[in-house]
Amino acid sequence: MSSAVVFAFASGASAVGAAWELVALAQRGQLLARARELAAPLRAAGTVGRSPTVDERLRLVVVFALTLLAAGWLVGGPWAGVGLAMGGPWALGRVLGARRRRWQRALAAGAPHVARSLADALAGGHAVRGAIAEAARAGGAGPVVDAELQAAAAALAVGERTQDVLERLRDRAAAPGWETVVAAVLLQRDAGGDLAGLLRVLAVDLEAARRAEADAHAVTAQARFTARLVCVLPLAGAALAELARPGTVRETASGVIGIGLCATAVALQCVALLAVHRLSRTERT
Repeated sequence: MSSAVVFAFASGASAVGAAWELVALAQRGQLLARARELAAPLRAAGTVGRSPTVDERLRLVVVFALTLLAAGWLVGGPWAGVGLAMGGPWALGRVLGARRRRWQRALAAGAPHVARSLADALAGGHAVRGAIAEAARAGGAGPVVDAELQAAAAALAVGERTQDVLERLRDRAAAPGWETVVAAVLLQRDAGGDLAGLLRVLAVDLEAARRAEADAHAVTAQARFTARLVCVLPLAGAALAELARPGTVRETASGVIGIGLCATAVALQCVALLAVHRLSRTERT
């Protein structure tokens, strides 16, 4: 009996056991609960900006690695599966980074609304602490911004200093709009003046800046898409060549010259993608 037969029998037995366990979990109604529990760190990164703990990150890395292993094994064989599985931590980092950037963009977009809400509360007779609580109570700025305002109001309710709460909110947002709003509140609180009027002016200016940024992003959308499409064309050509004549890619990369040419091509493609990303940035400094 060869080792391949032994491994095949062990794989089949493990698959039957895993399927039996999945059926048992589904019957007890725990399958969806387990899936939600596993995906909770990803949701938290995109809704409240919380980074996963070490244990959560380890579980996610295992799930990503096993998923990539299975996908690569089915498509390109065991070595392709192992190669993809080694990229599991990198893929998880990219997903978490994308979720957190999405959360930061949503938080940055709510700065004009928060400035206007604070101005309305201040004009209604509230102090800065009361204005923050009133803005949190009113809501309407989106789930991400509302959650941050509610957390800030809760921190003020238990006695934290206004400056500490505002600076923590500014650091979490890491956006120019929030830095401007927080700086205006802290300076005007100490120096006096019409803080409500200043916040309304800031809200108008921040909205104008966001519209200008959106216009710049829209103007460069076609150029960015074309540049990325050109960068992907060599991969599409290699895939078509492999489909038309299986083994073409392996023959091309079999010799020293072929490996060198492929490595040079991949390096140039990476440099091109980085250059496109750098040139198409529209963030304000």
